Amino acid sequence: MTEVSIVDTKQGLESAVNEMFNNLEKIEPILKSSKEVYIKVNGIDFQKHSYTSPEVLKAVIEYLNKIGADVNVMENSTQANMTRIVFAINGFKDICEETGAKIIFLDEENTKTFEFKGKPSVAEKSKGYILKTFRLPKTITKIMENRDSITYINLPKLKTHSMAGVTLGIKNQWGFPQHADRGKDHNYNLHSKLVDVYEYIKPDITIIDGATGGTVHGHYPPTAWEDRLVKQFNILIGGRDTLAVDVVGARIFGLTLDEIPHLKIAYERGLGEGDLSKINVIGKDLNDYKEKYEWDLVQKFPEDVKIIKGKELLCKEGCENNPLATLQVFAYDHKEKFKGGWFIVMGKGHDESIVEQLKKEGYTKGLVAGYCAIDEVGEKLRKEFGKRKVFFSGDCNNLAETVKAILKLSKMTLFDLVPISNEELMDLIDTANKQGSTALVPL
Repeated sequence: MTEVSIVDTKQGLESAVNEMFNNLEKIEPILKSSKEVYIKVNGIDFQKHSYTSPEVLKAVIEYLNKIGADVNVMENSTQANMTRIVFAINGFKDICEETGAKIIFLDEENTKTFEFKGKPSVAEKSKGYILKTFRLPKTITKIMENRDSITYINLPKLKTHSMAGVTLGIKNQWGFPQHADRGKDHNYNLHSKLVDVYEYIKPDITIIDGATGGTVHGHYPPTAWEDRLVKQFNILIGGRDTLAVDVVGARIFGLTLDEIPHLKIAYERGLGEGDLSKINVIGKDLNDYKEKYEWDLVQKFPEDVKIIKGKELLCKEGCENNPLATLQVFAYDHKEKFKGGWFIVMGKGHDESIVEQLKKEGYTKGLVAGYCAIDEVGEKLRKEFGKRKVFFSGDCNNLAETVKAILKLSKMTLFDLVPISNEELMDLIDTANKQGSTALVPL
């Protein structure tokens, strides 16, 4: 049977990480011939609770150092951010410098083009699944081309996800495609595309960090709600079959394979073990986890922001939950600066009287999120209210454009969000740009 370990971290992180690797070593050695190890963290952003714990990363690197590994830590943070900025703020840079690990900013690398090659479901075919290309950084292609000599360790955070159900091992690899390629088709096809990336490159080891809390109700929790959205699990979940590790991770949240589309697709494609009855879980009894947690966003938004949803088509995977997750963090974590009085239009299937409705309620500026809404009502809204007052976020929601629009509409700036000096921020941006960063940022 496929084996997945659940290790209690209350014994201390060093001891827990040692136990995890000892379990993994029983199957095969951690290091391969080159002794090179590449660790993919979840460094989506510097928002508290959204990223892999620096303490867990440090314990993993220290273990690998002891066995003689050449350790590299890599990431390409979410749209609207630069990896270099995230690492400087969330502690990853300090940990790498302290432990001697090399940092690889994937958004600053040359790339190679691949196809989303997946086998869409019947439902996806009926909705017009379109094959598209995406670019992967040279470090990822190097790992792909040298699987026999390089060890790749996936180190995601234990989180639900408002667009994918969970963001564990498979979803963590969505950090590999370049920013400009992520927003396209970031809709109901997202689930297959996550598996497409996984089919190209599978980790040798996946260890889910649930040591300092796992997040529920989405993946990007407002810090103002951390007492409600962060749950203390005090565990690491690890194994060599990433799908099996993810299935166990989902089960910790009370979620099944059938409730997480990308896990089900991966299982149907034969990319790992998805049948929980065929996974040997050691260390903790899954029956002890009795609660079922919500993965969608808490349905609470500022009352003075008008949210208009299309009645015909609206994908949680992009145009709905990307803007709404951003809105929640801005509105509730930056109350003293956030200003409402504007609208968000998303999806397809809007009333012909949308302009009159908005004017009647006193709304004259806002964001149109995603190409469905832009194509249907975008120009109508701009004609009435003006181009400078109606912002567009293209593709299936371009997160950088969404962030830029919400900042302007709420009378905030990028500097309001970043907990470092303006000078330090601009220096980081300048350095990243000089190194060739392809990150999409709201500047």
